[in-house]
Amino acid sequence: MDSIKKFFEKKKKDAKFKMAGEGKKLTSSSSSSHSSRSHHSYSVSNQRYAPTAEAQRAGAAALARFETKTPKEVNWSLQAIKAQAKREMEMEEKMSKLQISEEGETLGAAPKERQFEGAPMLAVQGVYFYCPLLGSEIGTYEETKSRMRDFLFSQLGEDKGVAACLIIHTCNKNKEKVATCIETLCKYIENIVSNPDEPKYRKIRQSNRAYEDRIAPMEGTKEFMEAAGFEEHDLPFNESTEKFWVFPEENMNDLSSLETLRDALVGAEPLKPQLDRNLQVVLPNQAAKNVDLPPEFFVLSVEELKKEMQQRNEAVERSSMLMTKAMREKMELRELRKYRFSLIRVRFPDGIILQGTFAVNEKFGNVCEFVRENLVNDWRPFFLCLSGGGQMTEEEKSLFDLHLVPAVVFNFEWDPSVQDPNLDNRIYLKEEILMLLQAGE
Repeated sequence: MDSIKKFFEKKKKDAKFKMAGEGKKLTSSSSSSHSSRSHHSYSVSNQRYAPTAEAQRAGAAALARFETKTPKEVNWSLQAIKAQAKREMEMEEKMSKLQISEEGETLGAAPKERQFEGAPMLAVQGVYFYCPLLGSEIGTYEETKSRMRDFLFSQLGEDKGVAACLIIHTCNKNKEKVATCIETLCKYIENIVSNPDEPKYRKIRQSNRAYEDRIAPMEGTKEFMEAAGFEEHDLPFNESTEKFWVFPEENMNDLSSLETLRDALVGAEPLKPQLDRNLQVVLPNQAAKNVDLPPEFFVLSVEELKKEMQQRNEAVERSSMLMTKAMREKMELRELRKYRFSLIRVRFPDGIILQGTFAVNEKFGNVCEFVRENLVNDWRPFFLCLSGGGQMTEEEKSLFDLHLVPAVVFNFEWDPSVQDPNLDNRIYLKEEILMLLQAGE
């Protein structure tokens, strides 16, 4: 396991180093000119003289002008964004009141929670992933898996044993077959270590049934055998020749490295693409666009899902009067299991909306952390509330368990119990996050 930890630590450092940009040589012309200037400065007289009375008065006047100067320039781009968001929020509120009035309801009625089939108001282009070892580049799940595979195979020349262990765990899909493969490879090694005087355990025929079924089809196994010290040879078998893996006699003096490789294979874990939040900042009018969720959000295909939804809705209409509460809850959970991801939007009091993508099995606490890391004052406690007014506080529960699938809109509010007269309650998101809104318009 230590070898695998060192491998990951080194790769993470390499990724950070690459993201730091191009370096400069100490022997470049810029450094030489700098050194020549520094060397020349020593030859200049460093004698200092006290300033005259006139110079002191001029300095005091300059200092006074500096102190009365206006603080920092206003960021008009951000002000324009906030103003536009405010106008759209006011317009949306007016339209909502007008609609309520036309329906014969009172203007001051509390807002009702609206249900969206398939969450059409929550637009996202797709679901994207990344691998921390490969930097910040994102792509689809299959694209990221392909890049991870290429990366692991490129590391065979650097550390063949560790790379082969990770390839076996990462690049083979069937978990049961991977477990059987690892068990068989460990058995090969244990037979040699436990029976060093038995030559038969140092030969493995590649055409035998166990090898063909458990080892040969799996990616990374050939590289693992080579890293362990096995060599391929054609040996006589049943009046012909067949390919064997042979563990040479001279390698028997270093069985500890063989045991280390076995432990690395057992302790390794598959590399998995990490879900990218696909962070977006949108205005109210953008949030109201009627765009469906992408197919990646569904376990079923979109066509299959629509057909099943139609059939289920018809069945519900026929039997709604006969269904118990337990039956309805069971059906609701079955519907939620169709989704793999959830689109979360957090609406701030100034109208701006922060959006991110989450897996349905992630905890609600991950949503809170996502919001917190994008706030200017990330230390301030806050609440995320549903449109009905209820505060979500169960951070240890999953989005699936809380029925926050496939999409939900929260309203953001500061914790009223924490007050500070020096804080502006109207400041929410960081400037660099707000600039994403300007870039996306």
